[in-house]
Amino acid sequence: MLKQTALVMGLMGLLMASLPIYALGQTGHRVTGEIAESYLSASAKQALADILDNQSLAEVSTYADQMRSNPDPFWQKVASPYHYVTIPDGKTYHQVGAPEKGDAVFALSLYTKQLKNPSSTKAEKALAIKMIVHLIGDLHQPLHVGTGLDRGGNDVRVKFFNRHTNLHVVWDSKMIDSTQLSFTELALWLNRTISKQDLKNWSDADPQVWIKESMELRNSIYPEDSDTPNLRYQYLYNNLPKLKLRLKQAGVRVAVYLNEVFEK
Repeated sequence: MLKQTALVMGLMGLLMASLPIYALGQTGHRVTGEIAESYLSASAKQALADILDNQSLAEVSTYADQMRSNPDPFWQKVASPYHYVTIPDGKTYHQVGAPEKGDAVFALSLYTKQLKNPSSTKAEKALAIKMIVHLIGDLHQPLHVGTGLDRGGNDVRVKFFNRHTNLHVVWDSKMIDSTQLSFTELALWLNRTISKQDLKNWSDADPQVWIKESMELRNSIYPEDSDTPNLRYQYLYNNLPKLKLRLKQAGVRVAVYLNEVFEK
């Protein structure tokens, strides 16, 4: 019986290791894109409509994750590190910098230049927008600003309402999915709570600001020591408001960032 139990647990571990780890989660990214639409300038709206052929920011926000199944070496190797940054406790991004293979900050700069380049094709600019929207969302998820010790919480095994998973997945999707809201419903509800003062406070388009905020949050979201803690209502009560705040901030900043790019 013990051997059978060990075998089952081993198979579960292998299954979890093989599952794709999405950045922030499909619903979360779409929420940020949907919120951003409310705060775009007229020039940004027109430019985005022309480049994206009227696709919404919510539609394109998940492109970078969807392309992870593309066998092209770019998506399998080059773009893989673009979803996160690694900064140990006690350090800043300026002190650590981007690794040779790049990271989310490197990619954000790369695609911003591509979007602004007059020589870029429409397809290149469309890709740049898709990546920028996605990367801003990722940098607002605290575990995408990892310490380098546990793969951004992927190695922290937990249960979420009795089901085995890991801490990263809880923050990418499990907590959001627990609301049982569509991305449009959640975006609408969150957007109603964004005040004029919030817009002023969140108007900084500097990714270093977003990273610092994620770093300040990340240590507070780890559960108390346990082999496999079972995260339930108390964890949601403590942390879902933090996640909702990050979704709102990401949405506003997607708009702020793109407004600056397309400013006339």
